[in-house]
Amino acid sequence: MTTIASTEPSTTALLRFATAGSVDDGKSTLVGRLLHDSKSVLADQMEAVERASAGRGQDTPDLALLTDGLRAEREQGITIDVAYRYFATPTRRFILADTPGHVQYTRNMVTGASTADLTVILVDARNGVVEQTRRHAAIAALLRVPHVALAVNKMDLVGHRESVFAAIAEEFTAYATDLGIPEITAIPISALAGDNVVEPSAHMDWYSGPTVLEHLETVPVAHDASPRHARLPVQYVIRPQTAEHPDYRGYAGQIAAGSFRVGEPVTILPSGRTTRISGIDLLGRPVDTAWSRQSVTVLLEDDLDVARGDLIVPTGDAPATTQDIEATVCHVADQPLTVGHRVLLKHGTRTVKAIVEDIPSRLSLDDLSQRPHPARLDANDIARVRIRTAAPLPVDPYATSRRTGSFILIDPSDGTTLTAGMIGDSFTTPAPPQDETPDDGWDF
Repeated sequence: MTTIASTEPSTTALLRFATAGSVDDGKSTLVGRLLHDSKSVLADQMEAVERASAGRGQDTPDLALLTDGLRAEREQGITIDVAYRYFATPTRRFILADTPGHVQYTRNMVTGASTADLTVILVDARNGVVEQTRRHAAIAALLRVPHVALAVNKMDLVGHRESVFAAIAEEFTAYATDLGIPEITAIPISALAGDNVVEPSAHMDWYSGPTVLEHLETVPVAHDASPRHARLPVQYVIRPQTAEHPDYRGYAGQIAAGSFRVGEPVTILPSGRTTRISGIDLLGRPVDTAWSRQSVTVLLEDDLDVARGDLIVPTGDAPATTQDIEATVCHVADQPLTVGHRVLLKHGTRTVKAIVEDIPSRLSLDDLSQRPHPARLDANDIARVRIRTAAPLPVDPYATSRRTGSFILIDPSDGTTLTAGMIGDSFTTPAPPQDETPDDGWDF
């Protein structure tokens, strides 16, 4: 297998990471401290924070205000929406998603962690591992986030005691290991004081591991540029029909996984027709090869019927095409999900009608057991589902491809996102096959 090296220097590799934790665990303060101490805050931003802090009667700047941008967030002192921040150090570039901690906004953590290479889960040293901690760990495992860092915050409020940190780290590591999380790094910190965030703490000489920033700068980041499992969901068909380009027909989209090269035989799904790539345009210029996360326009040798929602894949490495999908889902809407629910399923750039045929089991966060056949799924529930789609979809297992192995369920009446789904096996035990749901009028 040929591996195509990225042209991006390894010293400026990009790390996408998300923060999560319960309310008042200090996520926004940690992010603010990380930005401030790494000198990633502009002078005018810091002045605005100082003014806002003074207006609230605080003697020192509240660094949480660097990320809590909504008026309601500042008034209530909580994070509601996902706040994205971009910063860099001499070693690495970062895209940070600061996600809410309140159980009501757990759905936002799914959004923030869905593309993350690492998740930082905060725990208040006074409270230890709580239900929301377990929920965030389960979501990180479900989304197959490769790296999880446990930041035990507010160590200054427990006297910087090693025994407190060790007990919390042991409990969380055991739980996360049972979920199948491959790598866990525990770090004792005080976000308010800055201990072990960017600079090592002078109060915890018993800890010899990395600071939060050191871990973020050194954790391995895998950039999949191999040709195996290459996937290109077609987003738009480009036909200028101008005097300069009278016969130009290009298929534009962002490569979801792997790489494509000129001359490579490809298959168009779901039709199954085959052809070869005759050209690849990237940023208005022809290239010989393109790979994951690049937005390209692909030209084909044959004039085939290719439209938005189709998937271009290497011939011989095509995913299965099916109307029956088994997946693990996280329900994110206030509206419950029930068997027989008629929905729209969005997979990649394609949206089809679907129906929920069965909910075999729901995950219990307390002991990671499966509760069989729940009557419905409520907000933040994690469960196994079986779905029948109106048209065949080419799908990968989520374990193979996070991009083409995921989907969302949408309410067809108002467009509300109901559920985020991961196709195939997850950390849960697959439920046995169930009998078909009686006919209710949606005959697929």
